[in-house]
Amino acid sequence: MKHNFLKSTLLAGICAITVSACSSGTGSGTAGDSTAADTSSKTEIKPSGAAPDWGKSIKPEMQAVIEKLGSYGDKPIESLSPVEARKNHTPTDAVMDLVAEKNIPIPAPQVDTVGKDLALNGGNIHVRIYKPKVGNGPFPVIVYYHGGGFVIANLDVYNASAQGLAEQVGAVVVSVAYRLAPENKFPTAHNDAFAAYEWVVKNAMSIKGDAKKIAVVGESAGGNLAANVSIMARDKKITLPLHQVLVYPIAQSDMNTESYVKYAAAKPLNKPMMAWFTKHYLNTMTEAKDPRISLINANLKGLPPTTIITAEIDPLNSDGKMLEEKFSAAGVKVDSKNYDGVTHEFFGMAIIVPQAKDAQGYAASQLKKAFQ
Repeated sequence: MKHNFLKSTLLAGICAITVSACSSGTGSGTAGDSTAADTSSKTEIKPSGAAPDWGKSIKPEMQAVIEKLGSYGDKPIESLSPVEARKNHTPTDAVMDLVAEKNIPIPAPQVDTVGKDLALNGGNIHVRIYKPKVGNGPFPVIVYYHGGGFVIANLDVYNASAQGLAEQVGAVVVSVAYRLAPENKFPTAHNDAFAAYEWVVKNAMSIKGDAKKIAVVGESAGGNLAANVSIMARDKKITLPLHQVLVYPIAQSDMNTESYVKYAAAKPLNKPMMAWFTKHYLNTMTEAKDPRISLINANLKGLPPTTIITAEIDPLNSDGKMLEEKFSAAGVKVDSKNYDGVTHEFFGMAIIVPQAKDAQGYAASQLKKAFQ
């Protein structure tokens, strides 16, 4: 990723505003955060051009992020090698640059972070652990899985989501850097995801966590991984997560669904990118039908209560809806929210995008209820 010192500093604090601003939504900010929330809400983020053809309903703040991302002039990910694609700018870069340009103040983080390497699953899996600064614990624990199609992105790109959840829920968050493809093909990421979860179950006390209060959260590919972790925990008869939050999860392999067709050219995720991700993660295309990839074909009975969050302008919008129907049919309690006018990757943009602020607050409230 293309970071400089300023961007790294912004990244470290970006969620403090994310959290404080949530006091006006379904999340709960603290009294001490109200000034920062007021400041950010007065900063107007406007796009410079007309709404794109692929997303006429796009919200202005969301469009501004997409415009900034396009301004870098990077080549389309689907035209690059994975190594090259990982050097492209990310939506997080676009958000941080807008934050800097608009002089949005960054309050101090409410969590401490530490990195840790786990010798698991025949290799090293790096995790970043977010611990609340206030209180001695034991805290509830969220095991978080980032997106990126199993091929790109990292813990920094998804820092805002992980830190925001830690601060709003008052939980320890363990953000998992599972190994990426094509260097590590299917099912490495899936096995890494479960190995990290199992480590958390066994070692929760060592990170000030409560082993009886664990949830899983994931975005996109990470949403797929989070659901698979619950399935594997059920099948291996270890502690089940109390709740799972799946944010625009990859849930099936048919790229001709309603949303794939309607938003084939959307940004920052489009249909060609999904085909590129699939090609690089899977050993053969027949594996796309594997129930670990096509969750809608998996046995979903006995899984924990589930929250599904989707974005309107997203090829994966139909995936989330189809998965919700399958969970309900399997007797799993499901709550869901679809956010109009926003794209894939919006969830971590709460510092700028109001719908993301609401979505993080919604996820946090669902998790807090589960932990109670």
